[in-house]
Amino acid sequence: MSSNWDPLALRPPSHSDELKVSFPREHVMLMTLNRPRHLNAMTPQLATGIATILNWFDDEPSLWVVVVTGEGRAFCAGADLKAWLHDQSSGTANEQESVASSVHGFASISRRHTSCKPMIAAVNGSAYGGGVEIILNCDMVIASEDAVFALPEVKRGVLAAQGVIPRLGRVAGHQLASEMLLLGNTITAVQARDRFRFVNLVVEKSAVVPTALDIARQMTMNSPDSVQSSKEGLILSQKHHFEEAVHTHSMSLVSKRLYHGANIKEGLAAFSERRKPRWSNPAKL
Repeated sequence: MSSNWDPLALRPPSHSDELKVSFPREHVMLMTLNRPRHLNAMTPQLATGIATILNWFDDEPSLWVVVVTGEGRAFCAGADLKAWLHDQSSGTANEQESVASSVHGFASISRRHTSCKPMIAAVNGSAYGGGVEIILNCDMVIASEDAVFALPEVKRGVLAAQGVIPRLGRVAGHQLASEMLLLGNTITAVQARDRFRFVNLVVEKSAVVPTALDIARQMTMNSPDSVQSSKEGLILSQKHHFEEAVHTHSMSLVSKRLYHGANIKEGLAAFSERRKPRWSNPAKL
């Protein structure tokens, strides 16, 4: 593995107690939405806390993977609709401007395309609206057997506008995406895995977070430079046509860091010497 991991040296920035942050595995951060009585519905304070922590995570070389989950029986119930009604009634809502100007989307996750570090969703229960938008922008999704998913915005007269529409269309295809978006009905974890194809594994509820952490551990067994460059390639493939994506990826700073960094030399040497590699933290870009 590596020899430069010291979780006691990590100093995450201050944030609301609506978010819990811990470091349960080497190079892994666990981020837990902590509004269980409100099904982890998003508040401005929680969204700000997530943005603050993820910006710090992105800039911390010793952290390579993040797992996001929810406290209690829900993953995330999406936006606080009562607060939304208040903004609408008071005339302070400006949804079009808010969506267009949002850099990273719902909860600072749903359109977060600047980070090359993997994010794993550990879906411990229900996920509605914005909760599904979060999940669709994660790199892997582990769901409990009793987890359910829905995009019920059409039933409330609002819109799932923070990135889930194009992403779900790519993942599930137009017709299945329409089924979720235009009907607003709930689907099960097995359906999300087998029909809609945005869940990787369905496990017992007690195994959701441990399974996600084990997958994170498996990721950290690989070169962090290689993992992060691979994720960047996936992100670029969503933005560009084939040849442009390949060219842009090959000339990026993340690829340059890989080809000129210590880990490529270590990986090749470890293979030649028939030993496990000892990865080092990627250099800051």
